[in-house]
Amino acid sequence: MMDLGLLLIRVVIGLLFVGHGAQKLFGWFGGYGPKGTGGWMESVGIRPGVAMAVVSGLMELAGGLLFGAGLLTTVGAVLIALTMLGAIAKVHGKNGVWSTANGYEYPLVILVVVIGVALVGAGEYAIG
Repeated sequence: MMDLGLLLIRVVIGLLFVGHGAQKLFGWFGGYGPKGTGGWMESVGIRPGVAMAVVSGLMELAGGLLFGAGLLTTVGAVLIALTMLGAIAKVHGKNGVWSTANGYEYPLVILVVVIGVALVGAGEYAIG
């Protein structure tokens, strides 16, 4: 049952991060693409905005694919964790903990989950 639980965690988080990456890179799923995301990133002090949108989009897309598939799970977890650390440091940290105030609660949960899975392993239902 533990392996099935790890599979569920990996697939859901992995696919969600593939979606986040696709929002930034391609404007899919209601995203704004590199230019729109880059403009927002510039507005919160992340420069150069378009380049950082592409880098973070690639990290989310690749991290989500790897993590979800259980292929190089630690690498995927690190890519996702780095994007969450960036979100906490640049966007949510100043707002305190709770998500009701746009705080870092949710990025912290994702950060802990991906690092936890990386530490215990991807489980039996993983590519590698």
